[in-house]
Amino acid sequence: MTVNASAPCPPLGLYIHVPWCVRKCPYCDFNSHTFTGELPEQAYLDALVEDLRHDLPLVRERSVSTVFIGGGTPSLMSPTFYQSLFQRLGELVTFSPDAEITLEANPGTVEQARFRGFRQAGINRLSIGIQSFNPQQLQRLGRIHDDREAHRAIEGAFVAGFNNINLDLMHGLPDQSPQQALADLDAALSWRTPHLSWYQLTLEPNTEFYSRPPALPEDDSLWAIWQAGRERLTQAGFSDYEVSAWARPGQASRHNLNYWTFGDYLAIGAGAHGKASLASGEIVRYWKTRQPDAYLNRIGSRTAGTQAVEVDERPLEFMMNALRLQEGVMESLFTERTGLPLSAIAEILATLRKEGLLESRRLQATERGRQYLNSVLERFLS
Repeated sequence: MTVNASAPCPPLGLYIHVPWCVRKCPYCDFNSHTFTGELPEQAYLDALVEDLRHDLPLVRERSVSTVFIGGGTPSLMSPTFYQSLFQRLGELVTFSPDAEITLEANPGTVEQARFRGFRQAGINRLSIGIQSFNPQQLQRLGRIHDDREAHRAIEGAFVAGFNNINLDLMHGLPDQSPQQALADLDAALSWRTPHLSWYQLTLEPNTEFYSRPPALPEDDSLWAIWQAGRERLTQAGFSDYEVSAWARPGQASRHNLNYWTFGDYLAIGAGAHGKASLASGEIVRYWKTRQPDAYLNRIGSRTAGTQAVEVDERPLEFMMNALRLQEGVMESLFTERTGLPLSAIAEILATLRKEGLLESRRLQATERGRQYLNSVLERFLS
């Protein structure tokens, strides 16, 4: 297949990883490391700036339209850290005037004054890791906050001037009944935030829960939770624009949408992963040194590895992302983001549409297609 190297550049995001947390949760498989004492803010700030400087050849003078600061627990870092960080990063890249800048925050690591400082640093969206409002479940999940601190954190975010707030909430927790799961959801909905990430707890390898699995609800109970929760969310004005992301109209996460539409994103910080479309027509994924100490002490590039997205892999990579979206994407986006003609997958699309698994004229799964999404995606394997 011939690649069109002159395709327009995708939107550009920036992911920043902060690897430290107060305590590692038993379900967490992210690159997070327990830290006690004073965080090395200045050293990490210098490392992040140097990291981005080495990645500048990937940017091609494009502006950054979204930023997501994840972890770990990014809210452990001080507002002064973020004020200095964005000042220095702004000397290297251009941030769009309306850039969406999201910070992950955990109750128990923030107070209202801290939220105000984050807002003054230029952060305009918060993603608060609630997970549950049930104090017993919070203990089982290893969270450092209780239900009262969860409510105080949300209130403090609003008072500090944040309107664009996401709440992270899990269901299918150990021994959780449908009534308990819906009580959590009702508590979250009572705050009327514009966005909710509502997803099922899964047991991931290399976690404490995977080694010592807790008793999780049976499949029938999980289905009942999902059905009732979906009805609650829909009645409250939310739609599931992505598999586990719910938003009010016009309030979807722009950074998330960039991922699912096969956009580009720079990545800085220990263990961060990025994707870049190069002027040559190549598409590469890359990742940074995982261990915080090694990242801090690295001289020069902190990129630990790079992998090309080969031409014959691009249809599957694109569809794996696009079909997560409830509304899918326009057909023309396939060529814009992969550099390949739509004819490269025309035969597969025709078959899937004939079988009622894809909508016509858009790259969008039907309701039946979403039920068999893995089977749909298998058709795009090279």
